[in-house]
Amino acid sequence: MTTAGTPTPGAGPLHGVRVVELAGIGPGPFAAMLLADLGADVVRVDRPGGPGLAIDPAYDVTNRNKRSVMVDLKAPDGPARVLDLAERADILVEGYRPGVAERLGIGPGDCHARNPRLVYGRMTGWGQDGPLARRAGHDIAYIALTGTLGMTGRPGEPPAAPANLLGDYAGGSLYLVIGVLAALHHARATGTGQVVDAAIVDGTAHLSTMIHGMLASGAWQDRRAANLLDGGCPYYGTYETADGGHMAVGALEEKFYDEFLRLLGLDDLAPARTDPARWNELRERIAARFGSRTRAEWTAVFEGSDACVAPVLTLREAPHHPHLAARGTFTDHDGITQPAPAPRFSATPTTVRGGPARPGADTETVARDWGIPARPTDDLVTDGG
Repeated sequence: MTTAGTPTPGAGPLHGVRVVELAGIGPGPFAAMLLADLGADVVRVDRPGGPGLAIDPAYDVTNRNKRSVMVDLKAPDGPARVLDLAERADILVEGYRPGVAERLGIGPGDCHARNPRLVYGRMTGWGQDGPLARRAGHDIAYIALTGTLGMTGRPGEPPAAPANLLGDYAGGSLYLVIGVLAALHHARATGTGQVVDAAIVDGTAHLSTMIHGMLASGAWQDRRAANLLDGGCPYYGTYETADGGHMAVGALEEKFYDEFLRLLGLDDLAPARTDPARWNELRERIAARFGSRTRAEWTAVFEGSDACVAPVLTLREAPHHPHLAARGTFTDHDGITQPAPAPRFSATPTTVRGGPARPGADTETVARDWGIPARPTDDLVTDGG
């Protein structure tokens, strides 16, 4: 009988790739989930009383498709147990502050001594070096220094915090995954592993590459809500409806803009598109129109059009939208509605193969499957949740 976290072999393009994840919170676990979603055999090394979200582990879906072993890294044989895994792995992911893994005896040097082909992925906010490298931090501080947080929100108001999606997951997890997969390709071609230093500040700054080009050319103003894509443009933004809902508008191109105005009944405002002096008038007229009907009514008006308008849905509403439902963008597993793995593959499809791994639940099966030597503390790792 398999545990909730035991993956089913044979799913996804990374089937056969072995990943060790040293337990943490935020971008590291999400990156490891992405690798697991793609079919890798991800073993999460949890530690007694270790970090975790303040939720029941049964609902922490960033641990789906993984297996878990429990290791006390401060025990005499704790580091050796991790090195046993690293010796048999293709990728290792850790999110400690710089120097911590080395002090524990499981840093890149220790691991590469056992497995020269290993890709050692390091996930931090500030990076492995620099004046702030050893400082504590969270998503909002990382994106603040990159200039990206300062792009959000309305003028005269504080910048709007975009949850932890922009820094932790876009600038952090996605760049770590790109990095370790690129390094894995190199390792398989050369037999040589390497360290991947994935810093949230680096990734988030990289996301703004196009904006920096526009800034240099004079096509972007370095202030909030003054540009084409940051809410400054009246036909690229959000508007409140009569029932307190919102509609999102992205009618940038002229033909889409004309369709947008036609359906709003504001055809007389067509010349205002290219006249920023009239944008305040345009915004006020559009806002007044949207405020005259409910979100559902406006959704019906724009249904089937190329006006580039969509209702702003809540997290609970999104899975029920007809398009997302038809594509299976969200899925239900063990009673939890969650985003399905992405992207999609024609030859090696992915799926949610197992629910969140319970800390320590898979020690015996991992030891068997990975050929890990039995150690005296193996009987400690039986917390199946």
